[in-house]
Amino acid sequence: MVAAPARPGVRRGGWLAARAPVLALTHIGRPSGRRYDTVLEVLDPGRTAEEVVVVAGLGGSADWYKNVRANPSGEIAIGRERYPATSRTLAEDEAFAVLERYERRHRWMAPAVRRLLSRVVGWRYDGSANGRRRLVGQLPFVAFRPTAPAEQRTGQPIFRRSKRTATTRPAASQRDNTTR
Repeated sequence: MVAAPARPGVRRGGWLAARAPVLALTHIGRPSGRRYDTVLEVLDPGRTAEEVVVVAGLGGSADWYKNVRANPSGEIAIGRERYPATSRTLAEDEAFAVLERYERRHRWMAPAVRRLLSRVVGWRYDGSANGRRRLVGQLPFVAFRPTAPAEQRTGQPIFRRSKRTATTRPAASQRDNTTR
């Protein structure tokens, strides 16, 4: 469950090393009105693939979360696709189901994810139903949905697993410098 500021000039989501999809969120700062880019891990592509879900890992104090609460309109990018989008905070039951599916899909990472979440929330998260219920009450889960009709978007559905989307450009430190 990742959130990171985007590098200057990077305005696309892609995939993490463990094939975890990420999105790039462009949002407007509450007091400043400045545009900010934040990279977030996609926890759930949504049942209809028309909505993607992320979690505010720092809770309600995360700046990007405060910004989308104040102004739910923004822009998301996944792979090469970029969309104007609106956000909503999931109800606890919805967030519980998203977290349960995420943990099921990433069983092999469960110990590391639980340790990380335990540090974030300040109590031992054990992955039980009671722990999940407590966690979704503490960390906001946010869904993003494109605002443009499907026929006006460059790609559909919003979230898809294709070779084109799964490949990302290597970091500058990993690129071969002899080709420049």
